Amino acid sequence: MITQQGEAQLWESFYSSSCPQVETVVRQAVRTKYSRTFVTAQATLRLFFHDCFVQGCDASVMIFSPNFDAEKDAPDNLSLAGDGFDTVIKAKQAVEAVCPGVVSCADVLALATRDVIVLTGGPSFSVELGRRDGLRSKSSDVAGNLPEPTFDLAQLISMFSKHNLTQTDMIALSGAHTIGAAHCSKFSNRLYNFSPSNPIDPSMDPTHAQQLKQQCTPDVPPDLVISMDPQTPRKFDNLYFQDLVQGRGIFTSDQVLFTNVASRPTVVGFANNPGQFNTAFITGMKKLGRVGVKTGSQGEIRWNCAAFNS
Repeated sequence: MITQQGEAQLWESFYSSSCPQVETVVRQAVRTKYSRTFVTAQATLRLFFHDCFVQGCDASVMIFSPNFDAEKDAPDNLSLAGDGFDTVIKAKQAVEAVCPGVVSCADVLALATRDVIVLTGGPSFSVELGRRDGLRSKSSDVAGNLPEPTFDLAQLISMFSKHNLTQTDMIALSGAHTIGAAHCSKFSNRLYNFSPSNPIDPSMDPTHAQQLKQQCTPDVPPDLVISMDPQTPRKFDNLYFQDLVQGRGIFTSDQVLFTNVASRPTVVGFANNPGQFNTAFITGMKKLGRVGVKTGSQGEIRWNCAAFNS
């Protein structure tokens, strides 16, 4: 296995002496935010993924730039919901009140992500800690580093493998879409103009396609979102995979996980066995949390997650 930068320096008890209450403080802040809006969950989880795939898990996606040239200003990140940023900022402020200058924004984001998964009924797991915050945040770094909804299996595997994530990790992490939401514009091609002979993607269940067309009409506002798991949109479960088996995946990059024979057995396994999915998801999340981390003397511990210290 290729060891990611800094991976060996992460451990679960990193703050046991310097800030022993950090997990309790973050959990309470996240729970308070989640009680106000469910979007907290999907937004925080997506924020963590987008952060880790660009420059590594270093909270570089949190940086605000008055020139609108930071990571979060890139086209692929403009749809990141503000509730995710607000969750991390509030949790960091709560941590600063008890342990000033000790815990990184990157670690707060990692802990908050675990907590929203648990709040939506997903599996709990221990979070490896010790990340430091990055010193670079450029919108130009984002292009080509995040999976697109039109990706096929080979493209997905290629992108995830760059981060030491296997095909199984990729499929399991895709299961986070069980609490996700999608803009109509990101999949309308599958409903209206898939091909000259087939306006509707033939891999999509026809009944489901008609239901989606009622929600995503041609004149719908581009910012309209729909739940990716319409049955239990607020519950972290394995119904996302059951939907794929039934042809109800939203993105091409979702449905291809079932239509491609190379990945289909894993999807079927997760659809039939929620415990198997949860175990694989935890493995994937821990590996994702090690991607490109900064440790030791690298980076910094930001006081304010939205701004570099200097």
